[in-house]
Amino acid sequence: MPQTPHFPPMFGTSGYNNNLCQTKEQSYGGLHYHDNNLVSGSLEALIQHLVPSVDYYPDRTYIFTFLLSSRLFIHPFELMSKVYHLVVEHQRLSEPQADKIRLRKIAPKVLQLLTEWTETFPYDFRDERTMRRLKDLTHRLSSGDELYRKAVQQMTQGLIRKLTALGQYEETLMKISITVTDRLAVLKTKPQAIQKDILTICNDPFTLAQQLTHIELERSSFIGPEEFIQAFIQKDPRDNDKSRFSGHKKARNLEAYVDWFNRLSYLVATEICMPVKKKQRARVTEFFIDVARECFNIGNFNSLMAIISGMNMSPVSRLKKTWGKVKTAKFDILEHQMDPSNNFYNYRTALRGATQRSITAHSSREKIVIPFFSLLIKDVYFLNEGCANRLPNGHINFEKFWELAKQVSEFMAWKKVECPFEKDRKIIAYLLTAPVFNEDALYLASYESEGPENNTEKERWKSLRCVRGIRTVHQVHSTAEVLKMCTACSGLQK
Repeated sequence: MPQTPHFPPMFGTSGYNNNLCQTKEQSYGGLHYHDNNLVSGSLEALIQHLVPSVDYYPDRTYIFTFLLSSRLFIHPFELMSKVYHLVVEHQRLSEPQADKIRLRKIAPKVLQLLTEWTETFPYDFRDERTMRRLKDLTHRLSSGDELYRKAVQQMTQGLIRKLTALGQYEETLMKISITVTDRLAVLKTKPQAIQKDILTICNDPFTLAQQLTHIELERSSFIGPEEFIQAFIQKDPRDNDKSRFSGHKKARNLEAYVDWFNRLSYLVATEICMPVKKKQRARVTEFFIDVARECFNIGNFNSLMAIISGMNMSPVSRLKKTWGKVKTAKFDILEHQMDPSNNFYNYRTALRGATQRSITAHSSREKIVIPFFSLLIKDVYFLNEGCANRLPNGHINFEKFWELAKQVSEFMAWKKVECPFEKDRKIIAYLLTAPVFNEDALYLASYESEGPENNTEKERWKSLRCVRGIRTVHQVHSTAEVLKMCTACSGLQK
């Protein structure tokens, strides 16, 4: 087997898998290489390439890419079982008189592989079957050696911490949803009881941008890399296992993050449409323009785009008298930066600049890069749509998955940044739980602020007044809805 020595950087600037030592067109043990790059292989050969031996350890780029993509062809618990059997059989660990010397040579490498798996894809171990196999393998490796027992204990504790944090995060999301529902009910019966506006909670654009960055980094931090694969890559029709993802929530945290973008857009529109007086609406509009500019300066492109999207909603954009009181020069600059033409060329240029700043940063503040998430999802989706998972000979198209892994790993690096700003829980609570209008309620508020201008608007106003009511923005529950919404908010069509 070709050797892939340990490679500390996850993905170098020169490409992927650049430590593989095959050249030109060569095949070996079910793996096919082209110009030093692994381009395809059978599933069994790729699994064997993942498992360390006494004198071999896979490249970290390969480990990440294979663990990311393998779930399309084999369930994580099945993969863990195969890894278990390969290690036990190859090293003859099941024999009563197992070679202790060989065990000492192989154990650190297998433990390193398992550590990388549990650290990068911890959600795989929410499945009790995967966790059980992990325990079986680590027990065999650490039996009789105190040093390895400590390593296993450290790895297990880290995994449990991550899974516990995930459970707490999911509970928090449920509590937030309940709070929003409760506040909505109160708002319907007693409008003045809890109705506030953003300026009474925070009137400093920089502070609000900081708190938005807190929310962005927290929400993105719980997105597992596998969610990009499980949410947007369809099962290969050649695979007969129809139950691979059945009963499994494919992309819960990814969807929650898209929901957040959706909520922020509607919150901005609500805050602008809600005031009765034109002067107040103009003041709120200018405030959000300043917040968006601060988000851009921070590197928080997702909140920036959500704010712009909210301000470009028809119920807001039609308020001509309000916009007449607004100094729009700064807003025009921000819209230019996020212009969707030429596949978001201006934004992608700004993102590269922020990424370079992050690489050379000396402070946490300069390391922040929060991409426009909907566009990132679309990039992953269309990359998948343009390439087959398998080649005509049945081999897995690994060249495709190198590229997918690059895009996902970049996001994984960005989401690890610690937010350097002081957290204001009162502001964050408002951003997450304040009642927001749905589209009909926004139009109704808009027409009541500045009356209908044509017959179409007049007819809609009459219709809305007949079914008057305030509701929250609809939540996204399915992958199809997520993709549909991402298509709309990123301004791209396939």
